[in-house]
Amino acid sequence: MTYMKKLDKIYKSANQINIDDKSKIILMSDCHRGDGSWADDFARNQHLYFAALNYYYDNNFTYIELGDGDELWENKSMEPIKKNHSDVFWMLSRFYKEKRFYSIYGNHDIVKSREKFNRKQLSTYLDEPSDTQVPLFPNIKIPEALILNYRPTGRKIFLVHGNQVDPINSTFWPISRFLVRYFWRSVELFGIKNPTRTGENNEKREKIERKLIRWVKKNNIMMVAGHTHRPVFPRKGQPLYFNDGCGIHPRCITGIEICDGEMMLIKWYVATKPDGTMYVSRKVLAGPRRLAEL
Repeated sequence: MTYMKKLDKIYKSANQINIDDKSKIILMSDCHRGDGSWADDFARNQHLYFAALNYYYDNNFTYIELGDGDELWENKSMEPIKKNHSDVFWMLSRFYKEKRFYSIYGNHDIVKSREKFNRKQLSTYLDEPSDTQVPLFPNIKIPEALILNYRPTGRKIFLVHGNQVDPINSTFWPISRFLVRYFWRSVELFGIKNPTRTGENNEKREKIERKLIRWVKKNNIMMVAGHTHRPVFPRKGQPLYFNDGCGIHPRCITGIEICDGEMMLIKWYVATKPDGTMYVSRKVLAGPRRLAEL
């Protein structure tokens, strides 16, 4: 099956979420939450991420994760990930309890497509103060894609990870996972780049983006993806392919907000006041653009 037909099939079977001008949504992906070891790329940004989650929770946003939220190629189990980032999972559980949490799977957490895995590893997490297992995402179903249906115009926004156009990270993902888990994780210590990491290979990243844009232009459907780790927010007249970036940039995390009928690309980063005090700040990188005008 060609990647165009694969995306067609995924789009046609995706569940829809109705939104309007009162909806508040934050789209993030590629956090790659790990086990807290030297290989955990998320660890350096965990405080930024937690601050962002607090902001979105307090301001009544719905959190939608577009794949690769957890690093399940390097790690066989969710247990060390949940243990080392228990504060994050506590906050995500609050979103889920209030029906403000959705997730799709990417290549690095493709095992979340399995109901048995989710039931065993995502239903609960350890609450350290009480030393008891408490609900995390009970009965969660994690699909390959979602569609936002903007009711005022009927415009659809296709939410997909984007690895579907990347054979080494889709068709051949079991081989890639094996190499990452048992080979590349150690070799990267010596400065040798992992070829499965799309976010660190500009040529590969551009090739993937061209394929996703080709689907957008052919179908005249908006798309928000992840996978490449590169934020994209098209200007007027460009194909409506958006990318929310990732949670493991060296000095920031990025995402796409939908709020008050507008879309914008944002980043969270550590800023400094004139007196040297450091604080977590949110900045609009691109937009806003009215959904009704797209």
